[in-house]
Amino acid sequence: MAKPAGYEIVTYPYAVNGGDDDDITDMADSVTAVEKLLKYKFKDRRLLEEALTHSSYTDSPSYQRLEFLGDAALGLAVSNFMFLAYPDLDQGQLSLLRAANISTEKLARVAVHHGLHRFVRHNAAALDEKVRDFALAVQEEEDTVVYGGTVKAPKVLADIVESVAAAVYVDCQFDLQALWVVFRGLLEPIVTLDVLQQQPQPVTMLFELCQKNGWQVDIKHWRKGEKDIASVYVDGSFIASASSEQKENAKLHAAKIALEKLCHPKSNNKMSVDIYSSIDRTEIEGAKQKLHELCGKKRWPKPSYRIEKEEGPSHERKYTCSVQIETVDNVLFVSGEEKSRVRDAENSAAFLMIRGLIESKYL
Repeated sequence: MAKPAGYEIVTYPYAVNGGDDDDITDMADSVTAVEKLLKYKFKDRRLLEEALTHSSYTDSPSYQRLEFLGDAALGLAVSNFMFLAYPDLDQGQLSLLRAANISTEKLARVAVHHGLHRFVRHNAAALDEKVRDFALAVQEEEDTVVYGGTVKAPKVLADIVESVAAAVYVDCQFDLQALWVVFRGLLEPIVTLDVLQQQPQPVTMLFELCQKNGWQVDIKHWRKGEKDIASVYVDGSFIASASSEQKENAKLHAAKIALEKLCHPKSNNKMSVDIYSSIDRTEIEGAKQKLHELCGKKRWPKPSYRIEKEEGPSHERKYTCSVQIETVDNVLFVSGEEKSRVRDAENSAAFLMIRGLIESKYL
């Protein structure tokens, strides 16, 4: 498995400290270890102690104030670097580069790659599982991830990096250049313009592609349990869907899939043509059964339906239903047209799902 150059991934959970004597010993060891990692010796080691203290640990000031300062200091340091490194870039491109290098995704990976989370004292055991899951997901990544991985990056990991950066910044008497000299190595590999061009922002690309072709794009969101599901529609037709615990990640992944389908469409196979020709586009009755059969042929789970909206008096009730199916890679969701009977509303949703599957080349 390929890993970014210069990175050693450490997957140990946070250290949860015991009694007072243990706290003193453990924190002294943590400060020494982080100083060695940074290749920087603090004049005031209490700054680093504070930077390594989570808010759940109530016996000492937490890193929250330092995290606030570190966010701004790192942003300015990276801005200076990009401004000098790319004299011909406009404001928009510079902003994208800065954002890619100080995003929660980026800084959380910095914390994991260098094992900074091992040295944080806290009393929030629930954080351990989130950090562990994220660290394991990072291990599986083969390249630099700029826009959202498979697991949501815990914000606490980015906070650690920012608070440690602020501790260095304050200890250096607010010398921004000195901070950059100490911290640049931790941020390697820096997300460069080449990397950004290889991994452009998927949502931006999707909207640009649709604008060039005169298409109307819409990205809809809904929640299912702990998952956020994003579905992409182009000119009213369903194109792609993706899910994630994080709304922004779901949107990014759905946009990536949609771009792939719009830019590299596959030719319809015989199964697609047979199904499409068997449905009268003006008649939705029976679409629910056809969708059920289709999922069986594709070995997908059975479709699930639900009433999204119910309006009107009892004698003129109107229903809008949705249908959801799970493919090998994604959860797909479509809402149907308003009908006077639930069964008709379900058939409407099923019909639109089948049409969407065909038009988006899922079949």
